[in-house]
Amino acid sequence: MRESVESMESMERNGRMTMGNRPCGRNAIFKCAAIIATVVTTFSCVACGNAADSGSTADKSAAQSQGKHEKVKKSATQGLDGAHLRDNDSLYKVYDDSGVETMYLTVSRGNKSEGTDHSWSEINQYSVDDYAAMRTNRYQVNGLLQVGDEQGPVSGELGYGEKAPNATVQVRGQSSSLNKQKNYKIELKSGKGKWRGQRTIALNKHMGEGLRFRNKMAYDLIRGIDQMMGLRTQFVHLYVKDETSGSNSFDDYGLYTQVEQLNKSALQAHGLDKNGQLYKVNYFEFQRDADVIRLADDPKYNLSKFEEKLEVKGNSDHTKLIAMLNQLNDYSVPMSSILGKYFDTENLAYWMAFQLLTGNTDTQSRNMYLYSPTNSNTFYVLDWDNDGMLMRKENQIRNISTGSSWEQGVSNYWGNVLFKRCLQTKSFRDELDKAVKREYRYMSAKRINTMVDHYESITRQYLWRTPDSMYEPLTRAQYDEVAGQLHDEVAQNYRIYKESFDKPMPFFIDAPQAADGKLKFSWDASYDFRGEDLSYDVTVAKDYLCEDVIFSKTDLALPETVTDLPGDGQYFIRVRARNASGMEFCKQFNAKTQDKAGKILPVVITYYADKSFDFVVKTPPVAIQLLEATKKKSGSAQPNRAKIAEITWEQVKAIAEDKLVDLNCFTVESAMRMVAGTARSMGITVKGTFPGNN
Repeated sequence: MRESVESMESMERNGRMTMGNRPCGRNAIFKCAAIIATVVTTFSCVACGNAADSGSTADKSAAQSQGKHEKVKKSATQGLDGAHLRDNDSLYKVYDDSGVETMYLTVSRGNKSEGTDHSWSEINQYSVDDYAAMRTNRYQVNGLLQVGDEQGPVSGELGYGEKAPNATVQVRGQSSSLNKQKNYKIELKSGKGKWRGQRTIALNKHMGEGLRFRNKMAYDLIRGIDQMMGLRTQFVHLYVKDETSGSNSFDDYGLYTQVEQLNKSALQAHGLDKNGQLYKVNYFEFQRDADVIRLADDPKYNLSKFEEKLEVKGNSDHTKLIAMLNQLNDYSVPMSSILGKYFDTENLAYWMAFQLLTGNTDTQSRNMYLYSPTNSNTFYVLDWDNDGMLMRKENQIRNISTGSSWEQGVSNYWGNVLFKRCLQTKSFRDELDKAVKREYRYMSAKRINTMVDHYESITRQYLWRTPDSMYEPLTRAQYDEVAGQLHDEVAQNYRIYKESFDKPMPFFIDAPQAADGKLKFSWDASYDFRGEDLSYDVTVAKDYLCEDVIFSKTDLALPETVTDLPGDGQYFIRVRARNASGMEFCKQFNAKTQDKAGKILPVVITYYADKSFDFVVKTPPVAIQLLEATKKKSGSAQPNRAKIAEITWEQVKAIAEDKLVDLNCFTVESAMRMVAGTARSMGITVKGTFPGNN
């Protein structure tokens, strides 16, 4: 997806022009966000309909002649198309997944015919990029998987008493295959049994997040949402004995999360049609892509190219998929009719609501599955990969970008044809709003905090000892801080969702066109849910912060403008969209902050039903002031180990006095302690003794 509300392009003129995207400056000025109180309702079960007493007298007599029947209550007959998705609740009651399962994995070198003639060191050495460069499949080893407790394998469990390998093992994941701690896919061989009904056991380390329980937490939450399908998960303590290197003992590999793999077996276990279509979405925005999305019997069909977008996990007949995409990309076909035929509105709404409330932004074009049962036109979206949820606070502590303006709220989904057309449809927005309110009520502070307490009690004993302590990005204090405010992030995400309807939607900037000594800029028109008039501001500069400006134009009614062709060099273009309400805000904001150019300033905005507004401009965040004081660009990636700078108590006091009005404290001394704590979390040492101790 190209850039949006505040969109930016980089261009270079030196015989030819190249384009790229890069955001710059403050967020686009848009309609002020409202603080809205909403009515929420609790989740309700789907009631069974009463079956009509039907059938001929002859049919009844035939049944009675075979014996008496107990009278039963049946649901009303429902066709496959439009049937709501419902998970198999009983599936989660078979095993207790609330604790930790201990697994023992003995790896050994296999043979070339099975592709297992490799060492443990080899399979852990290469990433997905390495395999692509070598043009080969991922290396595997033989494995003997045994299940038990901390004392060893237990009688009656998988692999007990066995000596021969019962599985193959390989590193799994895409970008995660580059991590120091690997994720593993253990595939039990045919006839060697199953673990909890599963032959494929995926063990995930989740190095990208410091809590190490977000993915399990998400799927545990999904269990309580009837409109979504979850997956079975389990914390696993893994031990590995590497016989390929001559080891005769098990090494501690720490804590993992097992996540059920979505495949035909999983579909069947969850009460769905194993013979239906199942696609894993890999960077696919529901464009038609006719050159790639073809029928499997098409001579030009290329499975590898196809699976770069949609990985085939079920039936390989793509007829239904192509028919849906043809209709979806034909804007003459009303979205209401497409939703009624090819998608289940309830499923889409509840899936999107869950992503919005959990802040799982990496779901715009991937990290989901598409499923459609046989003899049905309806596609359902299934949830996948949630370790990026509720990461705002942790990202702030680790100085990781929390995303641009167009990645917040419903704006995040505007680059996807399916989601964009859904959001442009009022009936879908109504369903989405209902789903968001219900899920927000469901994700109460009590529920979230109870879950967090439970996960903490499990994970902490592993995270602060080898090997996981070597790669844990949070200190113990930071871990507690992040875990303790997860519900606050849910509440914040709810506010962001409501506010996102008040701003113009993202748009694409086209490549500039040079002709006759002029340079023409054009972009797609933005979209406003309130139907307000939109205007555009364009800036062309030599730097990505747009400070060295060579051309600017404001209040453009049309999405295009022209300027003289600049000289050779690299330039950046920024386009901002504003609605009518945002224009007035822009004037007032600029007037109030004219002496603070270049500063990062938090702003609290209250927008009222009569379209009036108030706003309060706060002082720069403590972290920003600390970076300015130490002349550093970012904090330490390992603040407990790698210190990046020093600061005096006098400097701490100056920041504390500046921020006192915005902090939740009443004295300068208390504010100083808070500033010092932030400094330590960034790897900044405070020199000397606290003045209050003198």
